[in-house]
Amino acid sequence: MVYEDEQSVAFEDINPKAPVHILIVPRQHLATILDATQTDDRLLGHLLLVANRIAKQVGIAERGFRLVINCNSDGGQAVFHLHLHLLGGRPLSWHPA
Repeated sequence: MVYEDEQSVAFEDINPKAPVHILIVPRQHLATILDATQTDDRLLGHLLLVANRIAKQVGIAERGFRLVINCNSDGGQAVFHLHLHLLGGRPLSWHPA
């Protein structure tokens, strides 16, 4: 466990795509980002602030990092519980497909 609070947990990905690959997961179940509504705006903002905090904590904030949310099968989502991927620790190229 990298981070934990009342709204979210964060832990290292078991199949990392970068030297730092951390999943940030809300405790509240939302299958995909499409299931989020206006009432989830505070939770979604919280997840972004958690990502900022963790990026600083693990030392990738200054050099840069990427946040990814996959949505549905064609978008690369394999686990149907909303989560953010925090990736960094090396220069990241752009190859989403």
